[in-house]
Amino acid sequence: MSNLWFVSAPLFGHLDWGGFLKTARALQQRGHNVTWVSENSIGGALARAGVPFAPVRRTGWLWPPPPAPDLSSVPPQEAVMLRYRRALDTWLSEAWVAEGVTALLELADDLGKPDLIATDPFLSASALAAEALDVPLVVCGWPALKELNEEYLFPVQKALADDSQERINRLCARFGLRGTNFSQGATPSVLSPHLHVSYFSESWYQADVDNLLPQTLFVGGSPTSPDDAPPGWLAVIPADVPLALVTLGSVFTGDLGFFSWAAQAAARAGCLPLVVIGHNPIAPEKKAELKAALPPGTRLLNWVPFDQVLPRTRLIIHHGGMGTTHAAVIHGIPQIAVPHAADQRGNARRIAQAKVGLNLTAHDVRSGALLEGARALLSDAHVQQTARDLAAEFAALGGADRAAEAIEAVVGQSR
Repeated sequence: MSNLWFVSAPLFGHLDWGGFLKTARALQQRGHNVTWVSENSIGGALARAGVPFAPVRRTGWLWPPPPAPDLSSVPPQEAVMLRYRRALDTWLSEAWVAEGVTALLELADDLGKPDLIATDPFLSASALAAEALDVPLVVCGWPALKELNEEYLFPVQKALADDSQERINRLCARFGLRGTNFSQGATPSVLSPHLHVSYFSESWYQADVDNLLPQTLFVGGSPTSPDDAPPGWLAVIPADVPLALVTLGSVFTGDLGFFSWAAQAAARAGCLPLVVIGHNPIAPEKKAELKAALPPGTRLLNWVPFDQVLPRTRLIIHHGGMGTTHAAVIHGIPQIAVPHAADQRGNARRIAQAKVGLNLTAHDVRSGALLEGARALLSDAHVQQTARDLAAEFAALGGADRAAEAIEAVVGQSR
């Protein structure tokens, strides 16, 4: 029996990545002592999942992120730099990461050193703390990728890559570390030398296959059968009514125009829209404006149980977040992604490459492409069959149980 820590940023989406929390529960069922480590704001979600929770004051993830700059009067190149730097400051703020490392080391003093740390892919403090504690690090939710060739980087990427490496070097010096859990090239990132678990498949990364490192394990995933009754609002919707889910995950929920455009497109294509706006506060007058812009019958919700809703869903229109993309794939649902930031662009690109949906831009949305896309996906038998085939491919890879086996192997090798 091993003592395993699962460490994540204090965001509900960072519990997922396609199977992160499921992996923790699978290891519990195999008899291991699993502790989820994060900030207090997500403690309730862990309690509901039945996973022991250890709160820390900081995880190193800067949240809320720095205020978005006003880019309306900024030259385009400078605007790009500001957006990239804001993203960098979220995952690699030196002060916050240092606090996160210290908090994890203090927790080890209180609870005892874990045998392994499994981490959210973008949590720098986990990478540093694992090295300081001399325990193996496993990255859950992201493949291990080779460094990008510096000659192909844009100038803004080169400048921020240098900044990133300098920050990591200073953090390593502060804690007396070498940075063994970071890539060392032109685009520094958290990189485990032991294991990266991806809840997708190798074919999903077909365009990047030459950049994959051998410590990547693809485990796919499959739906979980619900063990409770459907919520009342869902139970009263007739079973033969096709549903369309519209969501921006837990972070980008302020884009209210997206919700109304997507819901209108879904309704005109013949589906009942479920618009999921998350728990981030929205001013009452703005929420009233959104309600007025939604088609009749639309359900406006803060959250939905995917296990209950997705078996009845015909189309998902979303932001390209890792968890939402994965959920659509394992349920065999065609999807439209309109990426807003970061890894969402890669997810949206892969949705289109896999021929299970569409990758649209904000300009496409404003030009009316959501309706055209929704109608096309709902009437295209080939896309629907491709989505079902991809779901079967993911299911065959073993999911969270396969991930749990691989993590056990890493612990065994380190002893």
